[in-house]
Amino acid sequence: MSHETTGIEYLFQDPKIHLDERVRDLVSRLTLEEKVESMLQYQPAIDRLGVAAYKHGTEAAHGIAWLGEATSFPQPVGLACTWDTELMRLIGSVIADEARVYYRRDPKLNGLTLWAPTVDMERDPRWGRNEEAYGEDPYLTGELSKELVKGIQGDHPVYLKAVATLKHFLGNNNEVDRGSGSSSIDPRNLREYYLRAFEKPFTEGGAQSMMTSYNLINGTPATLYHGVNDIVRDEWGMDGFVVSDAGDVMGIVNDHQYYDSHTPGVAESIRAGIDSITDDAELSKQAIREALAQGMLQEEDLDRALFHTFRVRFRLGEFDPAADNPYASIGEEALMTEQARELSLRAAREQIVLLKNEHELLPLNPARCGKVAVIGTHGNEVYRDWYSGTLPYRVTPLEAIRAKLEGEDAKERVVYRDGKKRVILTAVNDGAKLTVDSSGEMRLSQDGEPTVLTMTDWGYGSVTLHDEHLGTYVTSDEETLRVTADEAYGWYVKEVFGLTPVGQGEHLWTTWNGKPVIAGTEGSLKVVEAEKSALNAVESNASTSSTFLGQSQTFQVETVSDGLAEAIAAAQAADTAIVFVGNHPLINGKEENDRPGLELAASQQRLIEEVYRVNPNTIVVLTGSYPFAIPWVQEHIPAIVYTSHAGQEHGTAIADVLFGDYAPAGRLNMTWVQSEDQLGDIKDYDIIRGGRTYQYFEGESLYPFGHGLTYSPFEYNDLRTDAPKDSVKSIAALDAVDTLQVWVEVTNRGVAAGEEVVQLYVRPGASRVKRPLKTLCGFQRIRLEAGETRTVSFTIRMKDWAIWDVTRDCYCVESGEYTLLAGASSADIRLEHPVYVRGEVIPPRQAGRSIRAENFDNCSDIVLDESKEQREACVRPRTPQRSGWIAFHGVDMDTVSVVELQCRVSCNSSDATIELRLDAPDSEAVARVNVGNTGGAQAWVTLSEAVHSVSGTRDVYLLLSGEVRLAHFTLGANATEDSGFQA
Repeated sequence: MSHETTGIEYLFQDPKIHLDERVRDLVSRLTLEEKVESMLQYQPAIDRLGVAAYKHGTEAAHGIAWLGEATSFPQPVGLACTWDTELMRLIGSVIADEARVYYRRDPKLNGLTLWAPTVDMERDPRWGRNEEAYGEDPYLTGELSKELVKGIQGDHPVYLKAVATLKHFLGNNNEVDRGSGSSSIDPRNLREYYLRAFEKPFTEGGAQSMMTSYNLINGTPATLYHGVNDIVRDEWGMDGFVVSDAGDVMGIVNDHQYYDSHTPGVAESIRAGIDSITDDAELSKQAIREALAQGMLQEEDLDRALFHTFRVRFRLGEFDPAADNPYASIGEEALMTEQARELSLRAAREQIVLLKNEHELLPLNPARCGKVAVIGTHGNEVYRDWYSGTLPYRVTPLEAIRAKLEGEDAKERVVYRDGKKRVILTAVNDGAKLTVDSSGEMRLSQDGEPTVLTMTDWGYGSVTLHDEHLGTYVTSDEETLRVTADEAYGWYVKEVFGLTPVGQGEHLWTTWNGKPVIAGTEGSLKVVEAEKSALNAVESNASTSSTFLGQSQTFQVETVSDGLAEAIAAAQAADTAIVFVGNHPLINGKEENDRPGLELAASQQRLIEEVYRVNPNTIVVLTGSYPFAIPWVQEHIPAIVYTSHAGQEHGTAIADVLFGDYAPAGRLNMTWVQSEDQLGDIKDYDIIRGGRTYQYFEGESLYPFGHGLTYSPFEYNDLRTDAPKDSVKSIAALDAVDTLQVWVEVTNRGVAAGEEVVQLYVRPGASRVKRPLKTLCGFQRIRLEAGETRTVSFTIRMKDWAIWDVTRDCYCVESGEYTLLAGASSADIRLEHPVYVRGEVIPPRQAGRSIRAENFDNCSDIVLDESKEQREACVRPRTPQRSGWIAFHGVDMDTVSVVELQCRVSCNSSDATIELRLDAPDSEAVARVNVGNTGGAQAWVTLSEAVHSVSGTRDVYLLLSGEVRLAHFTLGANATEDSGFQA
């Protein structure tokens, strides 16, 4: 049948043609300028071909965001605490349904390529974006992300409901200097930790998009990182498109200062795998045009990128009849359905973690709990984070608790005290008091009625000020203050202020960005610029002068009512006190801001302590976007509940758990430490040597990974496998290529139905390298009736127990005994079962072959940096003023007769050395290479030095000093630059 008879003008419009052929046909019909225009996030309409405009990128971390009202789910940090893969798939499906609704409303602006999930590994609880991701374990993160992807994209063999964009690739786990800093990640950390979380959503979930990160990876901007093509596309087979993060391609120049102009950065980004640029459109297009003109880019480079982006648009059904696409008919009826509301409530319930329950204080019995005092700001609030959508409604804990105690006396039985101060602000210089009129205008007046503001202390010097009469918050711009904000919200949270004591009764009032608020003319308030030295002097109490640039700079804060005293009185008069504390998701920790500490705000800590002092029946409900260090609370408070900011049904879920209508079964997705002192540098990405996460942490945690209690005791029995018993080893044994079936029996010994998260870990035995203490390899969330027993099964692939063998650049399952561990958390192990795996014994390294420096076995004070002459990284000392070393264990020196140390190096200075030491880093040097200035960090030369006679199998240490970079080295006779690489 001809195209003419079917009304099809172009081949790409024919659904019967193979998808790839259709995409190539469309791309081939674009002019060069149309191709340039289509390389951006906002792809323009091409009317002559019937191609509509399209936008890549709709935020959907836990519900559709920024487009209007949509079903809201708990923050991803909370969703991860559900450990429920089925739930994640259902949530993904709802998010995609609602994306389809908004797409039908405006397909030009409301795209179907969704920026979720965030797959970054959360190795440090201080990360400002902790609420966006799924925790510290790559197996848990991979499984949950995979299922969310499946739900978003649907299960049709041809068409996609929507597209999931995994972010941020790779090593994006600190906000301070995120746009300019480099994440140093060696091959074992990379392959065994950071990449593993991303792999399953691609290889098993079929994710069709990925976003790169802002940081450098081993000195290379993430948009230029070879792993996008080499690993994501070539190894994992991802056939969708890659998008840069907002502003990041221009950031190659602006932030990283990697190039002097945008043209090479844009060109190299496209060649490195970026298909869609989220950046300044005109600058980006001009850079592409210049790159084409200068030969940095070829038209086929654009063709390749556009093939990826348009292929996804074809799979979304854009170019086919609506009747062919089962998702095209999704309409308004799919927005905020009753089923979606029920799913939101299910998720909010499932993510709640019972941290402690001494003397079975929980659940509360509505008939016997007596008078209840609900205390704390979070008791009557539902907060949303930056990537939350517009909540269609919100249920606060107070509302839900009162509903549980329904009846005429409900309000009398439940008393609420927020614990906040009500204050009046007075200018020190003339005694004028702050007043607010009905429009939110603020003035200082000598005779007007002062306005009482409610002050919420968020800790670390951050407060918000609220006018209860107007129902709005004080907010600021660069010049003035007004009381007009509905909530503390925004990329810059301008409703946050500082009121820093600077003398007897005096406070320095500063805005969100540290600018002083002063008295202006005729009673006005002004925001002014301040020299850092002057501001620091005031904040450090170096001066208590009441003038700043000739004007009033300090204010008295008069307490009109003491919220703490009111809370104490309410708790003392109640039978049960429930204290609600936690963070505001946009204050003291968010995108662009890492957390200043792990502790609760000091005012919240004091609130808990004072309430407990007068009422031993105190329950703490902790609402947080991240783990907290709360050792005092754990030691003293009998019952502690944790929840993330859980969206529209936040309060309902909490009340259901508190009163036993739902038995909590959430499990922590991160280790909660006792103190920040147990953590290393937030910018240290080496979890193996740094002892990070439950896999390598040897300290005493506050709450271990996987921790969570419930209301019923669960018993574990009969952990067994299908591995046959080996006659030689006398234990179950199987080959490294096999699959292991594992079973464990779990019984609910309680008097009511409940849920349990059965967790399976593996503890490796002896190894050539440092291995994890244990690693999660399976989990299931199950529901059992009282007295019910169920056999839970797991299928384990032995290859998932592999390490990355740095001697051969490949995964390797080592031979040896492994121990399966089944239990209720990483620390609550109930059963163990040994298994022998017939794998490999990693052979010694051989002298005489070139060894890449990054493939060390151990190191100290070393970071990885860029080597432009090889795809992989080089190493250098962390600081030029301090030596660092790298170690290579088990090098067979008998494979060469004459030994020479040959190094491929670069250096920025004339005072640098590389010393060869054997068996220990502090042993006597057997060779020393003096490295002069080679002409720059990427000016590579080969230097060599003879080595004293060496034999046997030895541990080799290379001590690096000064501004030296080492790409690879050889120990052997007559080594040449092109000698075969050994990892």
